[in-house]
Amino acid sequence: MRQLSLFFNRPLTMEVREGPLPEPAPDQVLVATRLSAISAGTELLVFKGLFPEDMAVDASIPSLSGRFAYPLAYGYSCVGEVTASGSGVDPGWIGRRVFAFHPHESHFVVSPEHLLPLPAGISMEDGVFLAGMETAVNLVMDGRPVIGERVMVWGLGVVGLLTTAVLAQFPLAVLAGVDPVATRRQAALDLGAHLASTGMEADGDCALAESFSSTPGDGKADLIFELSGNPQALNGALSWSGFHSRIVIGSWYGAKSTPIDLGGRYHRDRVAITSSQVGTLAPMFTGRWSKARRFQTVWQMVRAVRPSTLITHRFDIREAQRAYDLLADEPRDGLQAVLTYPAE
Repeated sequence: MRQLSLFFNRPLTMEVREGPLPEPAPDQVLVATRLSAISAGTELLVFKGLFPEDMAVDASIPSLSGRFAYPLAYGYSCVGEVTASGSGVDPGWIGRRVFAFHPHESHFVVSPEHLLPLPAGISMEDGVFLAGMETAVNLVMDGRPVIGERVMVWGLGVVGLLTTAVLAQFPLAVLAGVDPVATRRQAALDLGAHLASTGMEADGDCALAESFSSTPGDGKADLIFELSGNPQALNGALSWSGFHSRIVIGSWYGAKSTPIDLGGRYHRDRVAITSSQVGTLAPMFTGRWSKARRFQTVWQMVRAVRPSTLITHRFDIREAQRAYDLLADEPRDGLQAVLTYPAE
């Protein structure tokens, strides 16, 4: 058995490198990866070379502590099984099913403190969504939805769909999804959205306006999540904002930019725009919340939503180039793509 590691070599080009299996140090374990999820947002920016150069990849994740520069091993959603342990590690770790924020790789060594054991009853197919669900939970925490509010989710990729599923747990007046792709809109409805629209067609806009006007107010959204990854969508979100509406931007645009209309109503309506990033907890929560408490909530949401239904494509890691080409060229064809790994 050899170690298979995925590297982004340059824009639109990647390779799978082979090497000997790593040996765990006394304080480490060896993990054999079974599945890893591809982020169609951040990872496609890396694939296309649209990342800010010399920016830290992710200072909060030890395996991603370097800077954005090719060649780059990237990814942060792996599930697998501990197959060996160092002399200083409790051998009870061997055989445990775990999640790790780690690049796409068939085997890796890590300290147990950086692993999250999968709770009983949660499959690896559901567990591989932990990172996306953590982002969704963090987004909802930052948005602070209120009972009876009118809420919109712009962008129904996997993070947008998971955010919709979490929001569906709240007693909202209206929960609307916006995305140009029909399969994504249907998935949002299946996860609990009240309606879904392209955001462009007259009938869709009329349905949104009618639903928002069914409760007292100005017919605008109280809370909007911009999760499309497209900075131009922020102007669309702003068009649905009213007096003191809140917009939470969960998208990472990388090196992409676009003119944003912050004149007119935005200024006079006191629209609040905030960013949400899962690497940290908002200061308002740190007095009562820790990342461990947030993970407990995330696992509860994984158990409630069972997000494995969103997996539409599976590729052997040795076919990774084909997987990323598909996501880059035909993003409408699927929801979640995962990489699989040879059995030992």
